[in-house]
Amino acid sequence: MCAAVRQTLARCTRGGPISAEPRINDRIRVPEVRLVGPSGEQVGIVPLAKALELAQEYDLDLVEVAANARPPVCKLMDYGKFKYESAMKAREARKNQAHTVIKEMKLRPKIDPHDYDTKKGHVVRFLKQGDKVKITIMFRGREQSRPELGFRLLQRLADDVSDLGFVESNPKQDGRNMIMVLGPHKKKTEAMAEAREAQAARKAERQQGSASAEESAEEPAEA
Repeated sequence: MCAAVRQTLARCTRGGPISAEPRINDRIRVPEVRLVGPSGEQVGIVPLAKALELAQEYDLDLVEVAANARPPVCKLMDYGKFKYESAMKAREARKNQAHTVIKEMKLRPKIDPHDYDTKKGHVVRFLKQGDKVKITIMFRGREQSRPELGFRLLQRLADDVSDLGFVESNPKQDGRNMIMVLGPHKKKTEAMAEAREAQAARKAERQQGSASAEESAEEPAEA
């Protein structure tokens, strides 16, 4: 390995990890740049010194936005404001991001009516939240010779919640269990938005009720 290559590798190692931040202002080390103005207008190829001078005149930063271009593309902008707005957008995107969750509900083939209603209530809640539900029928002993009991139970449950979900994966035998997957009609994001709207409506009703109660209390009693 030649000495020049060894020196280059040593400098890279000493420098630590490469920063993902773009180069700005005096960190830009090229003779000329393709300059983009504050409003996105194309200024053209100018010497780096001229670009830095324009940045000072506009009281902005010179930011390298395309380092691999020849010459590199730089833009005049308020870099601090740009970073803040980018962070806010990323935070909002993470806030609104919804991940589909698969919930699981286990039933017995000979489930009693009260227990069935309770389990169905959980399935309804999960589907309203925009989550998928994996329904597992657990067979024990002689029940394994009666798979039709589990199949009918799964069909009954799918029919009972058909307004909220659909059968995404048909019932199938898996060892001692029979499994079916229900998918929600509404996407997770839609379900979350509706939940927020409902919560805001309930809060407004409570505030309105409190205001009405206070007004009634302030009314003078009739003689």
